[in-house]
Amino acid sequence: MKRKTLSMRKSAMPIDMSVWQGRCDPEDGELGMRWHQKVLPADQANEEGIMLLGFACDEGVARNKGRIGAFDAPAAIRRALANFAWHHQEPVYDGGDICCGDGNLELAQYRLGEDVSRALRQRHKVIVFGGGHEVAWGTFQGIGNYLLQKQHVSENKAGKPDEQAAPRVGIINFDAHFDLRNPPPGPSSGQGSSGTPFHQAARFCQLQNWPFKYACLGLSRTGNTKALYEKADRLGVLYKDDTELTRHDLEHTQTELNAFINECDHLYLTIDLDVFPASVAPGVSAPAARGISLEIVETLIEPILTAKNAQGDSKLLVADLAEYNPRFDIDNQTARLAARLAWTIARAIR
Repeated sequence: MKRKTLSMRKSAMPIDMSVWQGRCDPEDGELGMRWHQKVLPADQANEEGIMLLGFACDEGVARNKGRIGAFDAPAAIRRALANFAWHHQEPVYDGGDICCGDGNLELAQYRLGEDVSRALRQRHKVIVFGGGHEVAWGTFQGIGNYLLQKQHVSENKAGKPDEQAAPRVGIINFDAHFDLRNPPPGPSSGQGSSGTPFHQAARFCQLQNWPFKYACLGLSRTGNTKALYEKADRLGVLYKDDTELTRHDLEHTQTELNAFINECDHLYLTIDLDVFPASVAPGVSAPAARGISLEIVETLIEPILTAKNAQGDSKLLVADLAEYNPRFDIDNQTARLAARLAWTIARAIR
């Protein structure tokens, strides 16, 4: 059932729709449509659909001593997606970008969380284009606040504290890195980076007495210290190294991932493009010498995109794409990869 929604965009800069340009095939009528002809600005959101949000930010990568350039990623992904053929049923809206150009990462993440939460309240599914992987802490704040608000509404209606179990939010991260780092000590203590978002999510869950459910797939053991593996073990993280994600071992991974999905009430999918080989995704902050194939990733995200709850609704609330760096891309191939992933996710969840 489609429901009326309100215009959701309140906190960011005006929405720039000029990036949505591409080929037109008027001779084919409605069947010849492409994304640039169908995406609408968020202030025209009159029914449930998919909300696209951008997080233009380099600050988290800079704090994590990576190579910057991800600030320009959201616009570049939109440009790559604009000319893709339209094979969707539900409307897609562009909610514009949260921009972090002043170094205030924490405020930018808070603002992104506000927009994610607002879009979820309006019954949209959400896809976020980063930015460095610090985008994940902003996204997770939005999911957490949305679920807390739902819990509060339920309590008010019942007139007593909600006795339901804490929500089980499954974070599924395709990434060469855990991104579970502790914030640095000293003057920077408490500041996050592109390496800390899931430490921050774990802390959020701890404060709310929620279970922390995290799966990280595609890890490069050369890029993660023993301390991070030990921390992941303490937190009960499901993880797989890139060497384990091969066709030969895929069935076992699928079984474990399906069990993880079944234990969750809601899902958050986040894809760091550095999980792919540098030959496939050169335009990232930290190119992978090995990585995992697109075919493997597509196979593993399929049950994430099709998972349903008891009411028959998609478990997946939000997906985001992180670490695309146009400055180091070759022939826009990483942008097209990110756009293809967004296209696949959008088609499945609506």
